[in-house]
Amino acid sequence: MEWTEDRIALRGSRCARCGETDFPPQAACRRCGATETHTVRLPDRGVLWSWTIQRFPPPSPPYVPRSGEFEPFGLGYVELPGEVIVEALLTDADPAALRIGMPLRLIPFEVLSHCGERAITFAFAPETEGDRQ
Repeated sequence: MEWTEDRIALRGSRCARCGETDFPPQAACRRCGATETHTVRLPDRGVLWSWTIQRFPPPSPPYVPRSGEFEPFGLGYVELPGEVIVEALLTDADPAALRIGMPLRLIPFEVLSHCGERAITFAFAPETEGDRQ
């Protein structure tokens, strides 16, 4: 993950031999096993490939609730077209608002670390007309 011009970006790795893209970056290709990989910046837009709502607290640690009480949260697989499918937090936990194929955008997302400090990770949010570039 990196910050560029006040925006968040995900980094993956691409195999120089077969072209497979991995996330997170890997030293060896998961498809062919080659160790000739290089870092690539992944798209910040994707589509929801599959999703679920986590309705109970995961085992602790390392999970730390965002507030004092557990709140259900969305988890999904997001397809970054032409690249890779990534597992990620979703900003929406309403099943009526989520649908396979919906456009999503990458955003920074604040969480608490296992030691109680605020940290920034990434999540995907529904894309709106105003988000499109």
